[in-house]
Amino acid sequence: MATKPKYYLVEASALPEVFLKVAEAKRLLSTGEASTVNEATRMTDISRSAFYKYRDAVLPFQNMMTGRVITLQLLLHDEVGLLSELLDVFADTNVNILTINSIVPTNGTAVVTISADTMEINTTLDEMLHMLRTFKGVVKAEVLAG
Repeated sequence: MATKPKYYLVEASALPEVFLKVAEAKRLLSTGEASTVNEATRMTDISRSAFYKYRDAVLPFQNMMTGRVITLQLLLHDEVGLLSELLDVFADTNVNILTINSIVPTNGTAVVTISADTMEINTTLDEMLHMLRTFKGVVKAEVLAG
């Protein structure tokens, strides 16, 4: 009988160096900076056996969000068309919006809560959040759940 895996959220500085190097090797492979496992392990100075031993167990937090429903809260300036333009970020990153809730704007800002399915996301969650946070008219963007 297989045991159900347990997961822990651990600050990167507390991890053994090999885990960080495995995560970096995986990043190099996913971005194309390394085209083979051999090249990625050479670039990160770990053995191929260490890479293969830990590759399925080491996953950066933002990558764990892929394939999950997340809930975002946005604080937006009350501007005509802003929400419509922001929805293009979701479409461009291939994130499927499930629900949108907004309160009536007060003092020139409105809180918008969006639940979305990230199963088909074509970027990292961090990159998508960066796009939202730097969008003109966005005061704040954060993940509430997911």
